[in-house]
Amino acid sequence: MARRTVCPCRAGGRLIADTLRNAVPLAVRDRVARFRASRGWCVVKQTVSGTWADGFVHAGNIAYLSLLTLFPFFICVATLAGSLGRTEDGTRAVRTFLQTVPGDVATLIEKPIADVIAAQSNSGLLTVGLLLTLWTISGFIETIRDIIRKSYGAKFSMPVWRYRLLSIGMIVAAVLLMLVAFIAQVALTGVEQFMTRLLPFAGGWVDWLGVGRVAPAIALFVALWLVFFTLTPHKYRNASPIWPGALLTMVTWVGTTMLLPVIIGTFGGYGRTYGSLAGVIVALLFFYIIGLALVVGAHLNAALAIVPETGQKRDDHEPGMPVA
Repeated sequence: MARRTVCPCRAGGRLIADTLRNAVPLAVRDRVARFRASRGWCVVKQTVSGTWADGFVHAGNIAYLSLLTLFPFFICVATLAGSLGRTEDGTRAVRTFLQTVPGDVATLIEKPIADVIAAQSNSGLLTVGLLLTLWTISGFIETIRDIIRKSYGAKFSMPVWRYRLLSIGMIVAAVLLMLVAFIAQVALTGVEQFMTRLLPFAGGWVDWLGVGRVAPAIALFVALWLVFFTLTPHKYRNASPIWPGALLTMVTWVGTTMLLPVIIGTFGGYGRTYGSLAGVIVALLFFYIIGLALVVGAHLNAALAIVPETGQKRDDHEPGMPVA
């Protein structure tokens, strides 16, 4: 029987690795081992591996669907607001949304949204056009549901039409909550004016922390938390807090809104590359970043819910699936 030979390069590599490993003090190696076995490291590892597996594909899908469903959503907002006698809140919803996106994106979509809302027929609430609009938006909700459920490794247990109806219910509820938020915003404005009169020396701080800055961020966080909570499988809703994913997405959203114009201005030239489509490309880039943050948030919430149940002992866990 022929004797098996060992590659000199492989043997040398093992020798170097063993030498380096032995050169590290035992206490340091123990600390590294404890760190790798800690819950925090396991959460980070599962979040990164799950995002790396399919996060970039999902982010691209969200970017495309965001532009596709943006106009139908505001048609829905304007129609429902008008049916409740609060037509001005439809316009206010558009203005509030435009405050949360970069200037280039707002410039691109502001006029088309206004034109679409102005052209929308006032033929009643339950029209074929509105139903088709709700169906289109529900596809976007179902995409987010699929991302969140995959991060937990959960399978769909109901017919597709029931999920669609639930998504449409979410859309209507979101619009109603938006209208309630606008009413609360009026009240907050009154409180802000009262605080300015009561504490005139703190007027600058009140203005800086005013409704125009804090309220959109709070509303965005609450909306994202509701999305994560509603679309998370029932089994995991109470297993761990939902807010980390919502907070991460909100911080990324606000940070991208602030930094994207600066980065584009510093490393410009996209206008020469894409021509008249430059604004569309910026909008897609913005929604892609937000979509990727949403995927990371979903996997972060899933890791926080799953890791405590498993003891953090297996390393052969498939990204995006719960550990058995």
